[in-house]
Amino acid sequence: MSNEALILDLSSDLAPVRRRSMVRECLLLLALCGMELALAPATGLMRADMHHMGWAPHLMWRVASLGVLALAACVLAVRSFSPTARPRQGLMLACALAVLAMVGGAFVTPAGMGELGLLDRIDPASGVRCATSIFVLSLPILALLGALMRRAAPTQPGLSALASGIAAGTCGAFVFAFCCPFNDPLYVVVWYSVGCTAVVSVARWCLPQRFRL
Repeated sequence: MSNEALILDLSSDLAPVRRRSMVRECLLLLALCGMELALAPATGLMRADMHHMGWAPHLMWRVASLGVLALAACVLAVRSFSPTARPRQGLMLACALAVLAMVGGAFVTPAGMGELGLLDRIDPASGVRCATSIFVLSLPILALLGALMRRAAPTQPGLSALASGIAAGTCGAFVFAFCCPFNDPLYVVVWYSVGCTAVVSVARWCLPQRFRL
């Protein structure tokens, strides 16, 4: 059998594969994130004083910072699924944005909170619940990113998994930012970081499994 005949024989039963579109995949992620956000008022999770606190500097910092991080991380994750992608630089950029966001929180701390003790400010009992909520909100987005990753051909699945975890974690944190009743930026930095780190750890452990030989 000639090479051409062998190739035709092997490829005759293959179904056509839909070409990837990064724009479509990013829109899917944004739609899922928007769906979670839209469900927050219906489920009673939205903080009751949101209409009064909407322009408070600490809340604007939280929502804007997480929104920018989530958008950048989603683009980074989707781009990392390409065979020619080099996600390391994007991951460094995402980390730099996160550090800048954390530093910015020091300038919007509400009056009087800086005088409280550390445990009073971070409130560990409530913080664990917040981190858990972020983790749960991130799971549907992580599942979608995992599905998109399996359909693509990442050549660095470990880094793509990290990018997916960051994207899912920041999206979950962004949604939860509208629900969280705590205003102290230190509390936000500590427990939102814990929640996002948990998501990144799960993503790094689970997502590359399919690509290991």
